[in-house]
Amino acid sequence: MIYLDNAATSFPKPEQVYRALDDFARHSLANPGRAGHKMAVAAERMLDDTRHQLNQFFQGEGPERFIFTLNGTDGLNMAIKGTVQPGDHVITTDLEHNSVSRPLVAMAKAEMITLTRVASDPGGTIDPDAIRQALTPRTRLIAMTHASNVLGTIQPIAEIGRIAREHGALFLVDAAQSAGVVPIRFKEWPIDMIAFPGHKGLFGPTGTGVLYVGPRAKLRAWREGGTGGDSSSPTQPAELPFFLEGGTPNVLGVAGLNAGLRFVQSEGLERIHEHEMSLIQHFWKRMDELKGFRLLGHRDPRRKVAAQSFVHETIPASELGNMLDQSFDIAIRPGQHCAPYIHRSQNTFPDGAARVSPGPFNTLSDIDQLVDALQEITESVAA
Repeated sequence: MIYLDNAATSFPKPEQVYRALDDFARHSLANPGRAGHKMAVAAERMLDDTRHQLNQFFQGEGPERFIFTLNGTDGLNMAIKGTVQPGDHVITTDLEHNSVSRPLVAMAKAEMITLTRVASDPGGTIDPDAIRQALTPRTRLIAMTHASNVLGTIQPIAEIGRIAREHGALFLVDAAQSAGVVPIRFKEWPIDMIAFPGHKGLFGPTGTGVLYVGPRAKLRAWREGGTGGDSSSPTQPAELPFFLEGGTPNVLGVAGLNAGLRFVQSEGLERIHEHEMSLIQHFWKRMDELKGFRLLGHRDPRRKVAAQSFVHETIPASELGNMLDQSFDIAIRPGQHCAPYIHRSQNTFPDGAARVSPGPFNTLSDIDQLVDALQEITESVAA
């Protein structure tokens, strides 16, 4: 199969990730921090080492601020529901994945908060001045994506973060499409919280994620339970990361995430991003040769990650995806991509669009085979 759905989950994983998962599962898969024996110590060491690796990679304020989560959605929910108070105003955008939109909309419908959704421009970029104009005296949180999972457009989060700081609001970033793909520097950029999954650009397994909690953010505990190191306290220990990590963590998944992170470090962000965007640029060129297709979002490769959605004037995205899968063994992602608001803005709602998202192991030949298949599909339908 030609796999072009890396914006959902990266595949294949680097070989060292598979090896790390197998080795850890066979030799070190004990309960971290819950006992003093060698396997438990090795499991705890894996968590500590991965936090240190994340802190160095993202230039954070300390390894203890990296909270292991179930996925990106889990981290975003922890951040939103751990900081927003009744009566607060929250700003978000029309680019958001449902992992940001749904908890906010649920709070707004419950009349707990008021919510403003800022629209992107036709190319898929948020204007920082639009964020500034949406601020009110009650704005507690600005929550938005770093890169759109539909359009691939990278947002000016450093500038928006400065606006949040000037106003005294917290800034939460969804880095699901950008972590491990483009540079993110927590210490330099005015970001208070940032969440991302481990199974996309960091090449870890599913069921892994991270929430970074900066010094300005004071969260309520998301779940209470065992932490291993402090069993006597009647409430959750106040120290990070234990305050937000009740229960046994997915230490096996973290071992895979550790190996994936090391792969990214060895390959280099710039090299990976350059390769993936070269494939997208080739896709743009080839698609311009076909009739009846529209590509969504702008075409500035410096301000995009490798996620490109497109529509055909007569063939629904779901049919394109099904035919590519069944007849050509090519995997893409049709539909609304869990981001209905941007599809409304792009006039692709409710059918959605087809999305291609290459990874570091894809080739120009993969893109050529995809476009050739799309040409064959459209010609057969026209006939």
